[in-house]
Amino acid sequence: MARGRGLRPGPASMRERALPTPDVPSGDDMVWIEGGEFSMGSNDHYPEESPAHRVEVGGFWIDRRQVTNERFARFVEATGFVTLAERTPDPAMYPGAAADDLVPGALVFFPTDGPVDLHDYSAWWRWIPGADWRHPTGPGSSLEGLERHPVVHVAAEDVEAFTAWEGTALPTEAEWEFAARGGLEGAAFTWGADDPQDTAPKANTWQGRFPWENTEVDGWTRTAPVGSFEPNGYGLYDMAGNVWEWTADWYSGHHGGSPCCVPTDPRGGRLEESLDPRDAVPIPRRVLKGGSHLCAPSYCLRYRPAARQPQAIDTSMSHLGFRTVLRPNGARSSGGEHRRR
Repeated sequence: MARGRGLRPGPASMRERALPTPDVPSGDDMVWIEGGEFSMGSNDHYPEESPAHRVEVGGFWIDRRQVTNERFARFVEATGFVTLAERTPDPAMYPGAAADDLVPGALVFFPTDGPVDLHDYSAWWRWIPGADWRHPTGPGSSLEGLERHPVVHVAAEDVEAFTAWEGTALPTEAEWEFAARGGLEGAAFTWGADDPQDTAPKANTWQGRFPWENTEVDGWTRTAPVGSFEPNGYGLYDMAGNVWEWTADWYSGHHGGSPCCVPTDPRGGRLEESLDPRDAVPIPRRVLKGGSHLCAPSYCLRYRPAARQPQAIDTSMSHLGFRTVLRPNGARSSGGEHRRR
């Protein structure tokens, strides 16, 4: 279906593939979402999700599962691509940063020894030199046994390089949310109205007192193999929890939003003129969707379709991944192009 999935090689494989009809065979990799109108957002949770409003999206194919380490590895093997976390940072991008900080690395979650101030995410997020997609918790860690887990430590340009090679694209925020709802109009969760995560989990999230006590009722401390829990009504797995997912949309801060789950690169950084000028923060941000294995009702109740977070495009983290889409007839979207009713 795409370059990593049998798409013929050549220049076209570096662009989003044009699909003549929705009747393209997808095997078990992708699901066709018919599209339609739905209520996007929520008036009942965090301010950045409101107001709920009617949105219409066209039909599209979407990955049934999050992109795995083994799938991302095929891309790296074929192209020799080096992810942002594996590169030495450009000092010009981080004026004032200490020389010791200008090394390859990424943000990794580590539980605390006990209760901490939940407003201080530096208590559980650490900048780890040498952490990257091959070494998810830092030097000494590996992907052994994690082949079917979602790839993490991928920054925005990494996922864009992947989709360009594969001939796919990132979903818009509206496409992602429409797909995540699985046909359940207005439901709080991908599975319905109730939240059984503390007793009979339907997704990989945090059980217990965050960030120090994880009772692991769901069976996982960090990521889980993709597809470990029941799919939603559209047959899509992990649309709640496991890892946050990149979308194509630039984040609009008009509703605010806390940085509970998505701290930025601690080295700082500045806005390049070539990047989106609509974002006034030093590094532009994209919308993340879906929550992760670190979400807990006591801290971050964001394993819901309406939930959204900003993510700096230069930052990769140990709970951040993605999935891809294909649109019929070569339709494109750079984000935010759904029709609001």
